[in-house]
Amino acid sequence: MSYYRKLYDAFEKSFYLSVTAGILVSSCLGGITAMIVLMKGFGPVQMVQVFLITCVCMGYNTAVLAGLKPKPVYHILLASVLTNLSVILFNAVV
Repeated sequence: MSYYRKLYDAFEKSFYLSVTAGILVSSCLGGITAMIVLMKGFGPVQMVQVFLITCVCMGYNTAVLAGLKPKPVYHILLASVLTNLSVILFNAVV
């Protein structure tokens, strides 16, 4: 069984616990990412990055509040975490 499938099965099994933890992780990681971006300055590039961060974090919160099924919520959480980590890595390199 793949690692993705194991994580998804655990997410689905305890869905309400997982979405609560996901909201905390997504929001905290988004806040940390926004802080890192804004430490680089307040130019147009940074503002686009902050907009992207805000959209993906709010997208996950919206998916949870809308009561979507576990699979799309899980995918949106992965997208949120991966986007935030990508922006952090981009700002660490540049």
